[in-house]
Amino acid sequence: MDQKIAIVGLGYVGLPLAAAFAEKYQVVGFDINMQRVEELNSGFDRTQELSKEQLADVKNNISYTTDLDGIKACNIYIVTVPTPIDNSNRPDLTPLVKSSESVGNVLKKDDIVIYESTVYPGVTEEVCVPILEKVSGLTFNKDFFAGYSPERINPGDKEHTVKKILKVTSGSTPEIAKKVDALYNSIITAGTHMASSIKVAEASKVIENTQRDVNIALINELALIFNTMGIDTNEVIEAAGTKWNFIKLRPGLVGGHCIGVDPYYLTFKAEELGYKPNLILGARQINNGMAKYLAERTVKELIAHDKKIRKANILVLGITFKENCPDIRNTKVSDIISELKDYGCIVDAYDPWIDLEEAKHHFPHACLEHDPFKADKKYDAVIAAVAHHQFLNLTESDYQRISTDGEAVIIDVKGVVKNPSWRL
Repeated sequence: MDQKIAIVGLGYVGLPLAAAFAEKYQVVGFDINMQRVEELNSGFDRTQELSKEQLADVKNNISYTTDLDGIKACNIYIVTVPTPIDNSNRPDLTPLVKSSESVGNVLKKDDIVIYESTVYPGVTEEVCVPILEKVSGLTFNKDFFAGYSPERINPGDKEHTVKKILKVTSGSTPEIAKKVDALYNSIITAGTHMASSIKVAEASKVIENTQRDVNIALINELALIFNTMGIDTNEVIEAAGTKWNFIKLRPGLVGGHCIGVDPYYLTFKAEELGYKPNLILGARQINNGMAKYLAERTVKELIAHDKKIRKANILVLGITFKENCPDIRNTKVSDIISELKDYGCIVDAYDPWIDLEEAKHHFPHACLEHDPFKADKKYDAVIAAVAHHQFLNLTESDYQRISTDGEAVIIDVKGVVKNPSWRL
């Protein structure tokens, strides 16, 4: 059949995927955010994943809409909505449920619905498919079919783009699995790996970031230990890294929409089945505690330099969850800011990558509009929280120029400062 593809959700995952498919197929991008759709129709991507030129290259094969009627003619629906957690660290499947209801309203005989959102094993067939059946009135694996191909987008990474990352695929029947695999294989130059079932594919995704979370938690815990010993953690890592099979990870904050979230999907399902995943939950506890530790460390450094705590002016460099991207979802920098404010500190935050209006919604009293290194305000401490390329060339004199008494108290979270007062 002629394949016309609907991408449901046009965020960091959906838009690059839509553009990749649009190189070979007719694609309709659907999103409930009218502003997002209007911006894309004008050739602007606020996530900065795609340039104006990249959007222009595929404009003849892609359209964007908030209207379900716009995707009725499609026969393949790929759902790329976020799967967040709630305030109790439990999976929030609301976006997935709502998008399944939307797709159900336009689903037709022989259509295929493929999910890319990160979930615990079983969500596609046990949560999403029943919604599709109920809303559409169609029967699963008779009238319509499903697949799962976990997203592997790395926000801000211009080297490992969607077509260059090997893709795991799966389908609800052996025949559909082959069709889903062939579809992705037609655009993914790195190739595909067809899993034996949807649940295997779901599980493969959720453990990717769980493994990274656990590994980073180990490095973070080692950093906490070495800091109490007065040993430079980065020097230890460099020394250990001389062995061929040592994994050279660095300590730091663990936020974002993946590593800091996905493990909770797996632990939720494990606990539901009666198993307590102590290692994974312990890793989450360590990583979630790093922001508080860094705030406390900043206060200790202020004390050590005979600087005030209450009403201390502190500058935080970087708000996003990682370097060189505008994504502020689940950023742990916000926790550092909150902790410092609890101490009575006055906190400014500067990030050249963010959408200022969006950031002000999350950080209403912190965000600076202009480069603080070009202003006159002085700070008692500076926290280098994110390794944006704009911060890499800052010199010792740059920090001294904006510091009270000309003495810079610099907290280096990401190893970007040459001579910090303290480095994680």
